[in-house]
Amino acid sequence: MTTAISIAVLLTINLGLVWLMMAAPIGRRTIVFHRQFSVRPERLWQAVHPGGEEANWNPAVLAATLTSCNGQIEVSYRHPDRHGDPIRRVFAVEEQENIQDRHYAAVSHVVDDSALDVSFWRNFEEYRAVSPAPDGATLTLAQTDNYRGLGFYLFRYLMIRRQVSALAAWLKGEKPRRGGVLEHPSTQALFALVSTLLLWPFFGLNPAGLTISVTLTIVIVLHELGHMAAYRAFGHERVRMIFIPLLGGIAIGSRPYNTRFEVATCALMGAGMSAFLVPVAISVYEFAVDGMLPHLAAGASLIFLLILGAFNILNLLPMSRFDGGQVLRQIFPGRRMLVLGSFGITLLMLWVGYRIGLPSKALMAGLAVFLLMSLMGASSVKPKDSLVSMHPGERLMAGLGLYAAVAVHAHGIVYACDRLFG
Repeated sequence: MTTAISIAVLLTINLGLVWLMMAAPIGRRTIVFHRQFSVRPERLWQAVHPGGEEANWNPAVLAATLTSCNGQIEVSYRHPDRHGDPIRRVFAVEEQENIQDRHYAAVSHVVDDSALDVSFWRNFEEYRAVSPAPDGATLTLAQTDNYRGLGFYLFRYLMIRRQVSALAAWLKGEKPRRGGVLEHPSTQALFALVSTLLLWPFFGLNPAGLTISVTLTIVIVLHELGHMAAYRAFGHERVRMIFIPLLGGIAIGSRPYNTRFEVATCALMGAGMSAFLVPVAISVYEFAVDGMLPHLAAGASLIFLLILGAFNILNLLPMSRFDGGQVLRQIFPGRRMLVLGSFGITLLMLWVGYRIGLPSKALMAGLAVFLLMSLMGASSVKPKDSLVSMHPGERLMAGLGLYAAVAVHAHGIVYACDRLFG
């Protein structure tokens, strides 16, 4: 398989995975967990009922209180909202208890949320039940919702599993852990290694292919570190990176966005921070050519420069799923200006492809892929209150930053290709 075909296959796989994780019509699904505990049904019910006497065992929950409305319970969470205050969520709870048989059950719906628009919860339903079992009680926990994209479905599954594991630890007298194995640095290092090995065959099962695969993984990590640095600059107390084999990484902050400028900056800084490495890589090449560094550094710096530029410029595509689309949507709230801004970015990227000698068929295929990705629909998460708008100075800064990042990475790609293939 030639390099061009391998890269085309890799891009096709990535496109399919992006569609599956973010846009596939999964439909209405129910996630169900059953777990038996060596405790009385009454105590287990007081722990799992949203308004139970022992509901505060959950490390994610601060308090649960009965509101003035009949059957409604307000739960305050440790996770902060956009202003740094605890997220508050109000549940309408319908009891389905049979105390005589020691069967307890309740169905909950979200009727208010301090962080998200209540429309986000319109299809959500949670069922909790406790029934007697030999030497204890059985917990049934089920969540039903309408899903578009497998990613959020898997996230919900992991959160329910983590909640049940934390409950088991608490019932044993242990302190439930916040977080989980998935976010642990060793787990993420393992995922990065797995991703590197999965990418290796696409570039050739030889030392050169392994070098490219390792370099790509390093570039992905550097890109996500840029996002994480932006989160910290905007006051996020805890940031982390989730590495997804074949797809790359996701940087996650500790609270929802507060302003459109914050959204644009955090999205831009993945490629923005990496742009500072472009002149460094060019300098390493120049020093190696002049004999001030080992000759091997010349080729290595060009390969790094090409991969760095290609990965980041692809992330700056004006598609809604990519960083470039996120930035443009914040800068240009109007549709006409958004289209013009997207057209300008696309033209610049097409010029890069033409400049490095890509055939016209490849460029047309790329445009078709961009169009397909722009048509991908996915459920949006609407905040309860609109984000703070940008003022003209912030729009100018974000816009210039976007075009500067594209231009710097474009220069890096052209510089590397001229010397590798010229």
